[in-house]
Amino acid sequence: MSQSLRSTALFVFVVALILGTGFVQSWNSALLILNMGLVSALMALGVNLQWGFAGLFNVGVMGFVALGGLATVIISMPPVRAAWAVGGTGVLAALAVGAATIALAIWLTRSIPRGKLRAVAMLAVLIAGFVLYRLLFDPATTAIEKIDPAVTGYLGGLGLPIVLAWPVGGLLAAGAAWVIGKIALGLRSDYLAIATLGIAEIIIAVLKNEDWLARGVKNVIGLPRPVPYEIDLQNDPAFVARATDLGLDVTTASTLYVKVGYGLMFAVVLVVVLVLAQLALKSPWGRMMRAIRDNEVAARAMGKDVTRRHLQIFVLGSAICGMAGAMMTTLDGQLTPASYQPLRYTFLIWVMVIVGGSGNNFGAVLGGMLIWFLWVQVEPIGAAVMDLVTSGMADGSDLKIHLLNSVAHMRLLTMGVILLVVLRFAPRGLLPER
Repeated sequence: MSQSLRSTALFVFVVALILGTGFVQSWNSALLILNMGLVSALMALGVNLQWGFAGLFNVGVMGFVALGGLATVIISMPPVRAAWAVGGTGVLAALAVGAATIALAIWLTRSIPRGKLRAVAMLAVLIAGFVLYRLLFDPATTAIEKIDPAVTGYLGGLGLPIVLAWPVGGLLAAGAAWVIGKIALGLRSDYLAIATLGIAEIIIAVLKNEDWLARGVKNVIGLPRPVPYEIDLQNDPAFVARATDLGLDVTTASTLYVKVGYGLMFAVVLVVVLVLAQLALKSPWGRMMRAIRDNEVAARAMGKDVTRRHLQIFVLGSAICGMAGAMMTTLDGQLTPASYQPLRYTFLIWVMVIVGGSGNNFGAVLGGMLIWFLWVQVEPIGAAVMDLVTSGMADGSDLKIHLLNSVAHMRLLTMGVILLVVLRFAPRGLLPER
């Protein structure tokens, strides 16, 4: 079977799975799987750029996704004017002092020769900057977090349309990736993985603990939406008339309308990013990146700046993950930092890339859609299978209780089995790189 025919068959299979969910379960469930599958495919594309194009082992995906979620709060939520009045100036001044301290330390490093004088000057600048930063920052954030903490307790955002948060989320993630890349991309692959994982955990810790920024673990709820609210649709006579003409319940029709709207928006973003990724793959730049991936020594001998190219693609891939994180938070309608777990946003995305086919953009999209479908559906399917298997067992038997309780672990078991099977029979993925 040719690869193009194989690709078509696999994508048709995924579409059939989603349609089957609609017919067997509900169209709300099918559309929810589709929407999160589109977002997951976008994340997988970002990781595939880094690993499939350049061989960069980034396990800090969770951190970049979280920065995308933070962007939705910063862009779309209305500003809390009382919080800005009591502490906004102090926070901005503290951040300016921190940036100036770092800039001055870098300037000293470059201007003063290595020795005791440079060490003393650096130490003095860092200590003075840190003390001044805390003097400005602590009272300002304490005052902000006291402003109606049950509802706000943070600075809020800019009150702009939430769709603008998607590119801003990409920019935030790209900025963080640039800083990380300047520090860590000179390290060996295993050390790079440890560094990216550690920095991702730092980002999550900041989101959880800095209430003035995005309410921490109190969560930000009620994010604005780029699509209508269901209640507004249900109160619209024209929409009610159309739903009635189609023979649909108004409540069901409104939820389907909203999910279809999200799906169309997400699909447009995914198609645009996929087209750009394909153009990059087939360009001289893409061929150079794959040459660097396959043999860095030979690429350096040909005059290629390997570290600079690695930084470029690390920033690009992270930006895509950040944009996907903003889209996912928009779909959820809330920012919940405690939900950013490594299993869901790192391991699962890597499974998507490996199963789909590392180095193949269409493979990353396929893996994202397929693995997300399985991640959602395996547990209910496992529950049905276990009910069937244990139907002939006596009620209350230890074996029956054990089997029924093990349903909760079906997701992890299935992901592991799928990964092992694919690595055994299709080690380059379902759609391998050409």
